[in-house]
This record gives sequence, C-alpha cells and structure tokens, in this order.
Amino acid sequence: MSDPALPSARRIAPGEEAAAAESASLEAAIGRTVRALRQGIDVTLADLARSTGLSVGMVSKIENGQTSPSLSTLKALAQALNVPISMFFQGFEERRDCSFVPAGQGVRIDRRGTKAGHVYELLGHSLRSATKIEPFLITIDEGGEPHATFQHPGHEFIYILSGRLIYRHGESRYEMGPGDALFFDALAPHGPEALPDLPARYLSIIVTPPPE
Repeated sequence: MSDPALPSARRIAPGEEAAAAESASLEAAIGRTVRALRQGIDVTLADLARSTGLSVGMVSKIENGQTSPSLSTLKALAQALNVPISMFFQGFEERRDCSFVPAGQGVRIDRRGTKAGHVYELLGHSLRSATKIEPFLITIDEGGEPHATFQHPGHEFIYILSGRLIYRHGESRYEMGPGDALFFDALAPHGPEALPDLPARYLSIIVTPPPE
C-alpha cells in the first residue's frame, strides 16, 4: 500500500512528453546558435556576459541548452551579437541552411584586424554543421595598416577583388592583385604585410573544423 503522506507519481501523457522534448530541442538550438555567433566574432563568455548584463554562469547555461532564456534575455544577446532575435531560432527549424545577404548588407564584425582599419562584413554562416564556415568581405581603406599576425585553427581562402597587397603566410610572401587567390593552413601567421595600393577589397572564407 502506498504511503498517503507521499505524493503519488503522475503519469506523463504522450503529448506532454513530446512538448517537453521539443522545448529541450529549442533550448539546445538557441544555445548552439549563441555559441556559434559568439565564437564567430572572437568574444569570450565573460565579454558577452558584460555586454548583456548577464552572469557568466547564465550565458554558459544558455549556450549549453540548460535554460530557457526570456525574450528580454534574447533581445540583450541579439543586441550584443549584432543579429536579429529571429537568428536564434533558425537552427531549430527543420530546413536546410541557406543564407541570403543583399549587396551592402553584410553584418559588420569586430575581429583582431579591425583596429588596423580592416572592415569585416560577414556574408553568411552555417549553424547546423559542426564545421564552422565564415565568408567575409574585407575592406582596407586609405589609412589602413598592415596586420600579418593572424593565427587560428582551420583553413582560409582569400580572393582579391580590388587594390593590391603583399600577403604573408608563414615565411612566404605573395604580391596579390585582382583575380589572385590563396588557400592556406591558417595556423601559420598570416595577413596583409604591406598595402601598396589602397583601398583593397577581398573575400576571405574561413573553415574551422569541429573540436576533437
């Protein structure tokens, strides 16, 4: 006989079980998106927490799908990451990735070369794949400075659209102009070492494998 002092177990209906699973899946999708966007702009958990007014622990829970963020929290995250709130739900939708960016509407991203006058426009990104792919349009205007000390995991492909630059990869240097392309292992120090003809614009596609 059951003890009347103890609460009886409640049977979970199939519909409730499905709703709970869907909610967990949504939280996980939001978390993956927040993490991908944060890592895409080289921002730490602590930096994102400061810019949103959230605690580091809360941001970590969101990224790991352990909590359901409120709309006000999502709004703060969207503002800090410079994306629309709808971006957080794209990973939950049952569809194949497709990102369309109209001309001149790439999202400006702060990366390590930004202080040297390099402007980065993110032209799209894949959130459903474990492999991170980031296509950038990089512009170096008059007054921009050389910056040849980038290093990061994965590979990078660059294609020059206009201007001329001397691009360094490891111990090698390449004089590049419109139509020239370079594909390389991004762990070696790399970047524009000299800028003989500005403004310069080029495409940069960074492919980062999933962590082992």
